[in-house]
Formats: sequence, structure tokens, C-alpha cells
Amino acid sequence: MPSSRNRLPPFGVAALVVAGALYPVLVYGGRALVPPLAFVAVALALIGARFAICSSPAARVWRLPLAAAAVLVGVLAALDGALAAKAYPVALSLGTAAVFGASLLRPPSLVERFARLQEPDLPPAGQAYCRTVTVVWTVWLVANAAVAGALALWGSDEAWALWTGLIAYIVMGLLFGGEVLIRRSMRRRHAGA
Repeated sequence: MPSSRNRLPPFGVAALVVAGALYPVLVYGGRALVPPLAFVAVALALIGARFAICSSPAARVWRLPLAAAAVLVGVLAALDGALAAKAYPVALSLGTAAVFGASLLRPPSLVERFARLQEPDLPPAGQAYCRTVTVVWTVWLVANAAVAGALALWGSDEAWALWTGLIAYIVMGLLFGGEVLIRRSMRRRHAGA
């Protein structure tokens, strides 16, 4: 989550990202030894830390989705601790999708906001491209939440951990890498025209 004024130093933000990425591996590896509500406490602490770093005006857009994620995990904890322990990736994906999707309804799109940090005078074609990329990320995040949620409810622990701890990150890496290649190709074509 971007913030121009984080309360955590850069290595703290990186540690938070790594901890979130490792969360499914920890849940899977520790499920026989650690009670589910301990993982719920970790998930809520991670959400709380993310919430705390959203102090800049630009980053405050993340606060409501993070609060909703915490409520989702908390409510599930009261109903089913084991399911709540698996809800963290679902809740974060849905929250992130909400931020991306809301930016489509209230432009500029989130990707355009990021792009304007490097290119303040983004041409209309660039704005349209950024909107398309925002749509792609929104769809991916909703799909990821649906798969992770379905695996948490009906799949095996192994399948859930594999999806949320590895496959989803591979897909995100491919989406990000593919977008970078497409953007570079479009810039070359635009520069040559």
C-alpha cells in the first residue's frame, strides 16, 4: 500500500509485506501445533499494522477496506476459528479490489495515480491504458479472493496454502511483468509514430 508518509521505516514496510506473503505458509505449517485463533490474532495484527501506515491523505483510501477486512476476519473468528485463520488472504484481496474498483468509479484510476507520479502530464491514451490495467487488476483480485475463499471453505489445506502462498503470487508477478512489457511496447510504438 503506497504512502508518502509511513510511520514505519522502509525495512518495516518490507517486513510487513514479507510477513503477509508468508502468512499462508505459516498457517499451513503450524496448523497442527498452533490454535487457529493464534493465527487470527496474527492476521489482525498484520491488518492493524497496514492500517497504521496509511497516514498520508493519499493512503487513507486503504483504511475502510482494511477495517472491513479486520471485521470479516473477526466475525469469522467468532464462528469458525480455522476458517478465520484462512480468511486473511481473501479479506486483503477483496479490500484491494475495492480500492482499485472504487477508483474506476471516481477517476483517476488507481493505476493512473501511480503513473502520474512518474509522468504528471499523462496523455489521454495513457489514461485509457491505465484504466484498462486497473480493470484487469480489479478482476484478478476478485477472482483471487473467490478462489482463495472457495479453497478455504471446500478445498484441502494443501490446496489453500499452495494457492494463497505461491500460485496467486506467480499470477500477480506474471500480470505485473506482462503489463510492464506491454507498456514498454506501447511507448516504443507511440514514440515511433
